[in-house]
Amino acid sequence: MEIKYNEATLNRPAGDRVIDAPFVFIDLKKYTLQLKDESAWKKNDRNSITVHKTDGLTIVLTLLHNGAIIKDNTVDGHLTIHVLEGIIDFTIETGTVRIEDKQIITLHPGVLHTIQSLGNALLLITNKMV
Repeated sequence: MEIKYNEATLNRPAGDRVIDAPFVFIDLKKYTLQLKDESAWKKNDRNSITVHKTDGLTIVLTLLHNGAIIKDNTVDGHLTIHVLEGIIDFTIETGTVRIEDKQIITLHPGVLHTIQSLGNALLLITNKMV
């Protein structure tokens, strides 16, 4: 297996890290602190980092400011959204559900959804392609 790395960028100069290998250790505390320290967090309503990416599976840590909205989103794979900290409103065609820290919602491919943060929120998002 080829080990894959995410390379540093101007916005994330300390970005060199393994994102795919026979095993990938993910330190959520470290990445959360990094997200909060980056200029993207200070300038935008959110900041994210891909912590694992392999064929068919992507895991992203996303930090949302109060009121941030991810509007009318769809993905091609199965999606899980684990609220690690904070509260979000999760809306699909049939209604809205409030998801609090330590709760998870799952979604099938192609379902249109909107996420709105109620206060700052930290999400662990997993997308498994079909």
